[in-house]
Amino acid sequence: MNNLIEDLQHHAEEFIGIRRDIHRHPELAFGEHRTAALVAEKLRAWGYEVAQGLGGTGVVGRLVRGDGARRLGIRADMDALPIDEATGLPYASCNHGVMHACGHDGHTAMLLAAAHHLATRGRFSGTLNLIFQPAEEGGGGALRMMEDGLFDRYPCDAIFAMHNMPGLPQGRFSLREGAAMASSDYATVVIEGVGGHGAMPHRTADPVVAAASIVMALQSVVSRNIDPLQMGVVTVGAIHAGKANNVIPASATLEISMRALDREVRALLESRVKAVIAAQAESFGCKAVIDWRKGYAVLVNTPAETDFARQVAVELVGAECVTPQGPPLTGSEDFAFMLEQVPGSYLLIGNGDGDSAGACMVHNPGYDFNDDNVALGAAYWVLLAERFLAGAG
Repeated sequence: MNNLIEDLQHHAEEFIGIRRDIHRHPELAFGEHRTAALVAEKLRAWGYEVAQGLGGTGVVGRLVRGDGARRLGIRADMDALPIDEATGLPYASCNHGVMHACGHDGHTAMLLAAAHHLATRGRFSGTLNLIFQPAEEGGGGALRMMEDGLFDRYPCDAIFAMHNMPGLPQGRFSLREGAAMASSDYATVVIEGVGGHGAMPHRTADPVVAAASIVMALQSVVSRNIDPLQMGVVTVGAIHAGKANNVIPASATLEISMRALDREVRALLESRVKAVIAAQAESFGCKAVIDWRKGYAVLVNTPAETDFARQVAVELVGAECVTPQGPPLTGSEDFAFMLEQVPGSYLLIGNGDGDSAGACMVHNPGYDFNDDNVALGAAYWVLLAERFLAGAG
């Protein structure tokens, strides 16, 4: 299968150029107008039936070949992050405060390179649905596309997605059956008390003390309520209260995030966090107003599809370059919602390790996608499509 990688490498420069162009012009969630137009233009030129505007700025390219009945979906994300780039690269972002710091520019380029190869030389029989999704970075673009009828208009028997992974050597793939990425939920908590003079605290109901107690009490939710063999995270990321050292404010605000790798643990976190906050606030004569916001679901890779994706990776690069059952990640991904409707798998491609430039973690001002993955990732998608849609078109 090295011949396939070499074949894609011969055409890689064009798609590396596309990747760097997208990197230079990053767009935030639901604002990916330039990127979506570029994707749609390329797909149409290669003979795909193209739909734009799903979920706001999403693009789907469909290619039907032969009489095969199977329908495959492959998804790439397109949005950037609100980060000031600090790479100093010649193709660094020209949009101040916006950066492709998670590699979605590379994911898009990989799938475009695969789309071109499959359109011009692909051997398959069936329906290929290429999904270019907006707003993965917290915007829930997957849900928006689904609400717009993604799987009604483009039904899939299985769906796959790939993300680059700094710290994993370039040239390696990592897969995982079952829960692979965590759920994410968020809460803004306003502690309402009674303000007053700092010299007369007995005439107040101090929300700062209540907030401090809540922060400490929340540490017991995971350590004393969650099975030690399970995973749960409760993080208080921000506390806002008061402006003067001799004034007790009337309120304090906490910003909290929760993550879990199990649906039941996720529900338990919600019930216990809410109960602890309410009880702690009341014990200080305060009231807690909780704004709870559900984020992304637990991402669960289905067994058969993950095994298939694993076999494709082994065929492409050899078993020595494939981690068959990698560790779960505590980050979140809205591809989880697609996997709740369609069986499939989400896998990782190494972006680099050690002292290599690709080892810089995502969501970092110094991050950059590893261009060596454009050909490798495209080759993986080509092989997966041809094996899933087996037969000559």
